[in-house]
Amino acid sequence: MSSDITPELTQWITEVRTLQQKLAEARQERDQAYNSTANWRRLYEIEARQRREEAAELRSQLHVLQQQVQHQANTHPSPQTLLDSITAADSLDTVQGQLEALVSRCHQLSEQLQAERAAHAQTRQSLTAALGDTFDTLKPETALAFKSQSGA
Repeated sequence: MSSDITPELTQWITEVRTLQQKLAEARQERDQAYNSTANWRRLYEIEARQRREEAAELRSQLHVLQQQVQHQANTHPSPQTLLDSITAADSLDTVQGQLEALVSRCHQLSEQLQAERAAHAQTRQSLTAALGDTFDTLKPETALAFKSQSGA
């Protein structure tokens, strides 16, 4: 029967098979491109979600800081506000009292800052000592474990 097949028909069959192979390769390339696109889209969506979450967190922090600043402004008037509140009718004693209150507040804040610094230094010293004690405690155990490993 192969003698019945004409060279032209053989050429057509060969060309169809070649085209089928090229079609299969094209489909494989297309599938790879789709997979790559899906991967890039997934990475982009993850990155975008992270950026949105960071932006929301920063907006939240900004809001909290704005509230703190507003609270400070409401509870502790600025020097300019105090000066604006002084009128010509105010007596020198009133101005002197306000000035003393401000100086007292400044000293109080300075003392609080110094106390905070001292507490921080004490905490750092305590943690450093505890860390050193931990290392000293672990040294014999580590040496013993090392000897048992190298002796075995």
